[in-house]
Amino acid sequence: MGRRRTRSGVAAAKLRVRQCGILLGVLVALVAVLSPASAMAASDAAASGTATADSSASDTADSDSDDTPRVRLARPTWDTGWFQAEVYRILLQQLGYQVDDPVTMGNAEFYDAVAAGEVDMWASGWFPLHDTYLSPDSPVEAVGTAVDAGALQGYFVDLRTAETHGITGLGDLADPSVAELFDHDGDGRADLVGCDVGWSCAAVIDHHLDAYGLTDTVEHTQGDYSPLIAGTIDRWRAGEPVLFYTWTPNWTVGVMAPGVDAAWLETPFASLPADQSAALARTAVSGIRGCANDPCQTGWPPNDIRAVANTDFLDANPAVRTLLEQVAIPLADISAQNVRMIREGGDPADIRRHAAEWVQANQAIVAKWINTADPSAVAFAPLGEDTAPSGVLRVTARVLAPFVIYHEGAYSGFEVEIVRLVAARMGMTAEIHSVDTVAKQIDDIKRDIADVGLGGAAITESREQTIDFSMPVLDSGLTILTTAEGSRGLGQRIVAFFGAIAQSDLPWLLGVFAAAVLIAAHLIWLLERRHNSDFAVPYRRGIWDSFYWSVVTMSTVGYGDKVARGTRGRVFALLWISLGTLIFASFTAAIASSLAVSELRSEISGPHDLAGKRVATVASSAGETYLPSIGVGPVVVEDVDDAYRLLDEGGVDAIVFDAPVLRYHAAHEGTGDVVTAGPDFQRVRYALMVDDADSQLREQLNLALLDLVESGIYGRLHDGWFGADDS
Repeated sequence: MGRRRTRSGVAAAKLRVRQCGILLGVLVALVAVLSPASAMAASDAAASGTATADSSASDTADSDSDDTPRVRLARPTWDTGWFQAEVYRILLQQLGYQVDDPVTMGNAEFYDAVAAGEVDMWASGWFPLHDTYLSPDSPVEAVGTAVDAGALQGYFVDLRTAETHGITGLGDLADPSVAELFDHDGDGRADLVGCDVGWSCAAVIDHHLDAYGLTDTVEHTQGDYSPLIAGTIDRWRAGEPVLFYTWTPNWTVGVMAPGVDAAWLETPFASLPADQSAALARTAVSGIRGCANDPCQTGWPPNDIRAVANTDFLDANPAVRTLLEQVAIPLADISAQNVRMIREGGDPADIRRHAAEWVQANQAIVAKWINTADPSAVAFAPLGEDTAPSGVLRVTARVLAPFVIYHEGAYSGFEVEIVRLVAARMGMTAEIHSVDTVAKQIDDIKRDIADVGLGGAAITESREQTIDFSMPVLDSGLTILTTAEGSRGLGQRIVAFFGAIAQSDLPWLLGVFAAAVLIAAHLIWLLERRHNSDFAVPYRRGIWDSFYWSVVTMSTVGYGDKVARGTRGRVFALLWISLGTLIFASFTAAIASSLAVSELRSEISGPHDLAGKRVATVASSAGETYLPSIGVGPVVVEDVDDAYRLLDEGGVDAIVFDAPVLRYHAAHEGTGDVVTAGPDFQRVRYALMVDDADSQLREQLNLALLDLVESGIYGRLHDGWFGADDS
């Protein structure tokens, strides 16, 4: 009986515990529902229409803890528009907004994303070109005009050829003799460097050639635009006729300025594809430099560059709307930055620096924009994507011989061969496309457009912060290029000799010599004129005799036809002979020294021989940084080809630049005329760029590279490009 009670008591206790647990669970749920935090979360969920739909829980927590308004900025796939994006980012930060790193998008991708509220804005709307993306009921609008009717497109030839042959319009190319001037592949037709297959401009160019009856005399040359236009610029610099399409703002028109270096060709009449016919009335543009007529029938309608933003975002942020309505960036400034970006290689840090420098240089007008948008604005201090290989190893390349060479539509080069061998060992094929800048390469990798970047990418601290690298594919550095012994002609030797004289003490000694001779001539005349017929009394006659005596006596020739006869005159003659010997010896030594300097100037074997020499290097290169550190003030040029010309013309004694580039030039274009001097210095390592988040791809690349090294293939490839002595 007692045992039964005990069991029932235990059962009852368990039941009570279970009931308490249920009640406790209900209470916890009620507390969770009624708590302030939950109420706030519910409120946030109700207002989530202004937030990105796919924001993570951690992002929401971060956002709730930070009241700073945020702008999600996009930028276009063409890197010539990234400068504007960085300028807008700085302006928005000065307005007090936190601005995310710009997301790179294609046109259609951006307009879909901004309409859906996934991004807020970008600075690269081209209108009327982008009119098709907007509709009256679209939640997207263009606001402000950064560049008014400045985005132009057209056809160009180099100015020298245009003036020589009277070429003013695209229609002139219907003449086979004119078209043949621009024939580089020998098919008898002019080679017009145009647009990539798939670009909207490519369809317009094809339409123009057909509409103007030029298909028999003009060939639309297509491929990767970046290396094609770079090759065009190289031909122009070499003095060859060139024919090409380009747009503004773009670095091309900064190098070949219309009206100065290039002629803007008119089209015979206005003609556009059917889907663009509404813009026909706008293809004649006034004020075009380099065009034969004003207005100029360019064949393309001008575009305004405008910011584009989500309307709800602008309504919620009226200060941003007011700012965007004011911003204007001169077209010349954008073009100048594009040229600078190409010249410096275009690291992301370079583009950000260019934007910051522009804002600083225009701080007065920027401050006015910010104050008009929000007088109480407090600037926000600046604030931080995946890739995976497939059966194709996607490669983004920057043309720089000997690493990457683009010739007649095909890629070659040391790193091109490396990456193809690496891809084969990974069971893949390499697919290469070219861009202009390192920044664009990095962006392509980050956006999963490419897996690997190459083109003489040096491993630097700043690049390591945004991108990762494979193991080095080349360990090199700087070297010196100078003229080969015996390659200087007589004219160059004469120029070098007189240059050495000008830089020596000889001009000063000549002045001392002349002054001493004149003083001695006057003294001997004064001492001998009264009793010595060798020194005539009339001054104009006697001073010439005295000058003659002074020179022959000082030189120790002493013909004896004129001698001092008085005691004082003879004493002075003895003193003058002694003093003159020293002066004449110094004069002779100076001439001998100048001759020695002239002959030794080309004897350069390393950096220690550069002191006192005229040394060229390329702007923003390691050479420009290194030379002042050893006391050499360099002659800075924008392109290594300019340095080659200076060396060939005797304008400089040597070039200091990247060793692989100079050694390649010495072995190919400069064979027999130039040589590299001494070993490399200031060593630099070059590698393949990969996404820092893709450690698996990096490991695969490194294993494949090690296999190339251990098999001996790398060594043979290296020696084939750089020679066996360049290790």
